[in-house]
Amino acid sequence: MSDHSGLNKGQKMVRLVEWMQRRGGIRVTELESSFDLDPRSLRRYLSDLRDLGLPVCEEGRGDERTVYLDPAYRRAGVQLNLGEMISLRFGRTLFNFLEGTGFAEDLNQAIDRLQPTMSRGNADMVQQFDHTFVAVPEHAKDYREQGEVVDEILSALLYTNVADATYRAARGNPREYVLEPLTLATYRQGLYLFARDAEEGRVKTFAVERFQDFTRRRKEKFDRPADWDPQAFVRDAYGITVGERRTVLVRFSPQVAEFIRERQWHRSQGLMERPDGSVEVLLRCAVTPELKQWILGYAADAEVLEPADLRQEIHNTLVEAAQRYRVEP
Repeated sequence: MSDHSGLNKGQKMVRLVEWMQRRGGIRVTELESSFDLDPRSLRRYLSDLRDLGLPVCEEGRGDERTVYLDPAYRRAGVQLNLGEMISLRFGRTLFNFLEGTGFAEDLNQAIDRLQPTMSRGNADMVQQFDHTFVAVPEHAKDYREQGEVVDEILSALLYTNVADATYRAARGNPREYVLEPLTLATYRQGLYLFARDAEEGRVKTFAVERFQDFTRRRKEKFDRPADWDPQAFVRDAYGITVGERRTVLVRFSPQVAEFIRERQWHRSQGLMERPDGSVEVLLRCAVTPELKQWILGYAADAEVLEPADLRQEIHNTLVEAAQRYRVEP
């Protein structure tokens, strides 16, 4: 956290209120260090805020003692219209794959607390939500047994703590890492952590469910790079896996061309219509497992034209599949 000791008392009070509204509040030791306050002065600041009617709460002991504002703060002044409430409820369904984690519980509680801010008529209409809007379940990952890992990752992200982690790749043995967590991302109903590997000095992508252990160093912080941009990190990826950008050209048959036209498959996408009704998709992206799965999903209706090595790899996979499904005469 930056040094704010040069601010006057009024400015410090404003910043203090801002930080106390963060998820999980803020540790007292961080406030004392950032504002250059001794414990007695900080207690006086908190007392002044209580005198102003702010619901300042405290919990924990020693170095883990935190201060925060009661979540009900300002709730009475919030008024949501029907469209806003439905948007919140519908958005919540998109995170059903996080059921069983503290993240999902917090989101549910936030929506429940906002429910009373609606008019009675609109609230009755929202009760019919489950019958009028639905998010069809996808093949989601299950995080019910990893609630503690998810919570620890969220805390490490919020407090920029270095973390010790044990991670097992999809193919390989568990490995120990020292990580600097940068961004938590969702992709296809799964959670992924972008974190800097301290040993190798580069940012990597980690599937959250593959962490066998994740423990943040509560007293050790790192400086998040000022130029870190998670959108730029995955800009050339097809899916969640990053890699070298290449030119990919795939032709799709007339039978599936309409489905291809209906979606934006990648930000670099270009479409070329063919006289026979087929369509060619030109991409500038990394050749990733997600890209290969997309192509293979169309089987004989997709033909890789470029690059040659990807064409050969798809060919080999389809030949192997054809042999596996061969029907004896």
